[in-house]
Amino acid sequence: MKREQVSEAPLPELATPHYAGHRERLRARFRETGTAALSDYELLELLLFAAIPRRDVKPLAKSLIAKFGSFADVIAASPERLAEFLADGAIAQLKIVEAAALRLSRTRLIGKPALSSWSALLDYCSAAMARSETEEFRVLFLDRKNVLIADEVESEGTVDHAPVYPREIVKRALTLNASALILVHNHPSGDPTPSRADIEMTREIVEAARALRITVHDHIVIGRGGTASFKALGLL
Repeated sequence: MKREQVSEAPLPELATPHYAGHRERLRARFRETGTAALSDYELLELLLFAAIPRRDVKPLAKSLIAKFGSFADVIAASPERLAEFLADGAIAQLKIVEAAALRLSRTRLIGKPALSSWSALLDYCSAAMARSETEEFRVLFLDRKNVLIADEVESEGTVDHAPVYPREIVKRALTLNASALILVHNHPSGDPTPSRADIEMTREIVEAARALRITVHDHIVIGRGGTASFKALGLL
């Protein structure tokens, strides 16, 4: 029996996703102009492209900006809050960018006298702490030339309190052979105005440090609305 030949119909070509052209145009704008011509949601889109390759991420990026407020607020948000919108891979992508930004900011302080790099120090502390949802207490340990030798978070707490132990701070300073300290903590409320508890705690640390000839140069309070310096306010 003669076998009848059946012609095979050509397979349909896969349609190019509608967002593919948008991605390439946005990448081209970034290459040509950098971030100056990009809005926050567009910069966020660029980050999400790699983590979410098969989806139009513009609506997602806009939703994230609407929820958190800005590009910086999005990448600084906690993984738990980001999980309302993103899978683990995309969250990791944002946290990598946050970590890189902090490391670059901190690099500006390494090997330089902290007191003459004050603007860079404030920028770093603000980037690290201003958007935190809980209060944390950080100590910058300096050598005899006021060069940063260690940057450590000594305690983390609740939305309005982080436990601080003056003896432990001074003990750590001795271990590091530090000659001076800069104290830093954040106010998740956004208002950097020092509280009475902040003032009393600072005095305890200053007294404990003075007994061992360790200088406390300043205590900086970080808030979303700015920073407050104990020294500038006459509290130190």
